[in-house]
Amino acid sequence: MEEDSGLTSGVVHFTIPVSDHEKSEVFYREVLGLETVQVVPPIGMVFMRSGDDFVILTRSKTPVDPNPGNEFFVHHAFRVDVDKYEASKQHLVDHGVEIIFEEERHEGVFHGKQCYFHDPDRNVLEIIGLEKIGDGFAPGKLDDGFSPFSSDGNKSP
Repeated sequence: MEEDSGLTSGVVHFTIPVSDHEKSEVFYREVLGLETVQVVPPIGMVFMRSGDDFVILTRSKTPVDPNPGNEFFVHHAFRVDVDKYEASKQHLVDHGVEIIFEEERHEGVFHGKQCYFHDPDRNVLEIIGLEKIGDGFAPGKLDDGFSPFSSDGNKSP
């Protein structure tokens, strides 16, 4: 039997700030394929489902600007089937989405092909054809200046 590892046992949802909940709901539904569970117009909330997981789009009272320029460290990742990664990426492009970074990672925690892009509010999103969960980066690689997002694994993008 597995030992209790702490207070929580999973994630129920995460909230993404948006400026226009109606426009964002269309993007997340039509471009990413999430299912709309409920819209609460008076407070600008949209409850959405991706598989067994939930996302809440919530109208923000402050400007949405989580990353400067095309930086993508602050982001939300969505899993796609490994064999559907290329088709999923093409679906994004066909809907006018610009891919700001793409890689195929086989070290670190999340292994597989992955690409990053913006939603209508410039929140950074990722799709990943998740092949496996790894053990993380080797401790010797985690020196100053290390970035898991660079081609040599040592410099920030």
